[in-house]
Amino acid sequence: MAFDIGKYTATSVSVAWDDLDFEKFRTHPLPDYSLRTLRYMADVEYHTVCYTRDLLTTPSHKEADMSAFMTMWNREEFWHGEALATVLGIHGITVDFDELKATRLKLGWKDKLDPIKQAIGGKIVGNDFVAVHMAWGAANELSAIQAYNRMADLEEDPVLGELLRRIAKQEARHVAFYTSQARDRLAKSKRAQVIARFALKRFWAPVGSSIMDRVEVQHVMNHLMSGPDGRRAARRIDASISNLPGLEGLRIVENSLIALGIAA
Repeated sequence: MAFDIGKYTATSVSVAWDDLDFEKFRTHPLPDYSLRTLRYMADVEYHTVCYTRDLLTTPSHKEADMSAFMTMWNREEFWHGEALATVLGIHGITVDFDELKATRLKLGWKDKLDPIKQAIGGKIVGNDFVAVHMAWGAANELSAIQAYNRMADLEEDPVLGELLRRIAKQEARHVAFYTSQARDRLAKSKRAQVIARFALKRFWAPVGSSIMDRVEVQHVMNHLMSGPDGRRAARRIDASISNLPGLEGLRIVENSLIALGIAA
């Protein structure tokens, strides 16, 4: 079924948390390792605006459906960051503009060059870039859903679990858009299939790898994706990606865990 972009934009709302009893965390705080993972997630959500900035230099922004989706997507991801930052704030961990700016500044020239690299890549690849963008986005959003649901299950905290599952529910709509677009565009272009397969196999890494220290990426992957259950979750993501035309057999998520030294 085709993704209804009109319905999506009309029904897009910020994730709700006012009805959740966050005050309970003052007397029953989350463990430090969980807060470290939540901080990582919040930083990634807030940095969505940077990914949007980079994509505005590519062919993706020229199509009305893409522009509409990216606008709503960026908005929803921002509110995911706000919700997670609220939980962190109750625990005395402040995530504000200065903190985010510091992370950006630490990236140095990499952050400044990313829009240029995206623009050059878009020029070289042409319209097939959009198919690659959609396949890459599908991999990222599928990973996000698994991460939020895994953390909800592992923590066994009803308040945090409810928030994380609400976020995952919104991420599921993002997956629906990306996979619908990727499937249609890849099916129409063998060249796009080849480029997408090469890009994902060669360059894909867990969401946040481009902005966070490797030790932080390893912490989150160990927390959420280690052990038999974590490896099964990784394989489910890979199976979904493999269902896209030309991407059969890819194991980008499982291979990334192996590269990071995450135990099965």
